[in-house]
Amino acid sequence: MTIFGPDYVRAIAPYQGGKPISEVAREFGLDEASIVKLASNENPLGLPESAKAAMQKVLDELARYPDSNGFDLKSALTKKFGVPTDWLTLGNGSNDILELAARALVQPGESVVYAQYSFAVYPLATQAVGARAIVVPAMNFGHDLEAMAAAIAPDTKLIFIANPNNPTGTFIDGDQIAAFLKRVPSQVVVVLDEAYTEYLPADKRYDALAWVREYPNLIVSRTFSKAYGLAGLRVGFGIAQPALTDLLNRIRQPFNVNSLAQAAAVAALGDDAYLQRSAAVNTDGYAQLTAAFVQMGIEYVPSCGNFVLFRAGSDDGAGARVNLALLKKGIIVRPVGNYGLPQWLRVSIGLPQENAAFLDALKVVLG
Repeated sequence: MTIFGPDYVRAIAPYQGGKPISEVAREFGLDEASIVKLASNENPLGLPESAKAAMQKVLDELARYPDSNGFDLKSALTKKFGVPTDWLTLGNGSNDILELAARALVQPGESVVYAQYSFAVYPLATQAVGARAIVVPAMNFGHDLEAMAAAIAPDTKLIFIANPNNPTGTFIDGDQIAAFLKRVPSQVVVVLDEAYTEYLPADKRYDALAWVREYPNLIVSRTFSKAYGLAGLRVGFGIAQPALTDLLNRIRQPFNVNSLAQAAAVAALGDDAYLQRSAAVNTDGYAQLTAAFVQMGIEYVPSCGNFVLFRAGSDDGAGARVNLALLKKGIIVRPVGNYGLPQWLRVSIGLPQENAAFLDALKVVLG
């Protein structure tokens, strides 16, 4: 029997995550303990001890369903960010928030605007609802907000902006975003995806939540997967005014954030020491990697995230070739050919010894 689905679903290329350590060990006959994974922008510090303790306390309750409304987590977010609980949507990672926005707001044939070289989930979410993508060419590997504003069509319902951007690490100043929001028609919703915002230094920070208070058509999306170290638990959240939040929650799965994730997120949210250490390790690791790139004559894109995009070679096979050579040496980084960047690779910032292992292997691979 042939199963027929909508053409726009059949056209989707499924999201490919970074290779797991176990897969690389099997494929190349390596010891798992010797492998360094710097592919998925995970926190190299591991799970916060505060989160581990919080999860232990709820283990006996796992036979019961989670709190569908996430009362404790929403209360903690309200206390942390000063927004009402009815401005909050919990997600199974921030990916969930992005997909909920597309499903709630965009109908087949309508358009979604996002930038070239921006997060792979934006085209996936757009295709999944049968929408038309308006991909605005990047400027210096980042968002060209002037061009994105000009690209808004009469049928545009949603705009995705990542700041900092993944996979390029580029950053948009707050003044530019504020000016852009003023130009967006009120019937077009903007999703400001801030998955890496906790890594920003003080001089680059802006108050995105002030914009949420001003603009009913803005959703700010954040995650616990990066700086908070909870990638495996899949918990994120969106902040928007109640009219938008109501729409997202109407189609949200009722138990989309499990009990362990909710407990861990509450604990991590209050663990300022862990968050500060995450930022410090990231700052030092970025300096370690980029200093080596300069010494080796390797081009890279300045990054405000917990990763760096670097050029692996001058031909279109360079990224795949260097990636394979690194895998054979037990170093996992991220190919970005699917973003239209076949000459480049993205490396996550790890612990000092992990960064050193990557750089040593890269020197050998590049000769």
